Amino acid sequence: MPTRQKVIPLELIPDVGSEILEVDGERFLQTNEAMFSFYKRTKGEQSPFFLALKERKVILGVRCTKCGVVRVPLFELYCPECEFEQMEPIELPDTGVMNSTPPITYFAHSLFQHQVPFGRGRVLLKGADTALPIHVYTTKGILTPRVFKKGMEVKIVFRDERLGNPTDIFAVPLSELSKEQQKKKGLQESELDWTSPEEPSVPGPTPEGKKALERVLERLSELAGKVATSERAQKDLKGWRRSIQVKTAGGPFAILIDDQKLRIQSGTVEAPDFIMVGKDPELFEDWMGFRESLTNAIIAEKLWISLNSEFITVFKLDRIPRSLRRTGK
Repeated sequence: MPTRQKVIPLELIPDVGSEILEVDGERFLQTNEAMFSFYKRTKGEQSPFFLALKERKVILGVRCTKCGVVRVPLFELYCPECEFEQMEPIELPDTGVMNSTPPITYFAHSLFQHQVPFGRGRVLLKGADTALPIHVYTTKGILTPRVFKKGMEVKIVFRDERLGNPTDIFAVPLSELSKEQQKKKGLQESELDWTSPEEPSVPGPTPEGKKALERVLERLSELAGKVATSERAQKDLKGWRRSIQVKTAGGPFAILIDDQKLRIQSGTVEAPDFIMVGKDPELFEDWMGFRESLTNAIIAEKLWISLNSEFITVFKLDRIPRSLRRTGK
């Protein structure tokens, strides 16, 4: 039996308690409090659209019986162009093209943080005259601004667990799917291969790269040692465990997160949780020196990670240098 989920995930609810903050040499007491309001809402006359997503894995639109205009989603039931002629529901194909180049969201509020990064675009489905607002993803690793472009062919994919919300569906590039997947109606996210992205090639190891990596590994080991004595940095990693294989032009190394501990290991590790590829080892020096975060390196395509879902791990790593600086480590 599936575990019941809460509207607010339990991990986002703070424990009863207090803590002392130090700002500019002054001590302040901070306590955990709560102010909340829960409510229910009906989808009203738009219920058929959301029920079709939830129960039948179908995208519904409406067509004017007079002028033939097809609108999706069915945000109105009477045609404004034909003196409010009543429109009829129709089932639409699940393929189309991007109506514009979507912006990418890397920083979202807590309810959507587990979904980042995602694109927010509009898809013009075949046969439709209006575009469907939708999130977009890629199965080829981390999502960057260059993956989706205006006019790209995409397919709508359905979440395995659907609630009857707009986020029950998302779009992926049609070119990333097999011929069978492209044709299949009601394709679900679990039927896609999210674990075999095409990894960027890395030259070397080059003599310059080896020398740079040796210096970087020494500094990374120092950083890991400072984490062991910083409560603030340990809090950033609390409850998190990841084995990250990093590949550079200087050779491979691993970043190992074990609850509140951080460890650096040269060489390769077996069965890492995900892979990072950064051709220039010095980007990790830039990260430690506050010149460029790992997040920005990914956006600029200097750093690649194999799983889009591991972006939250990058956030946690980006907090470490800041936390160490604030504690004077």
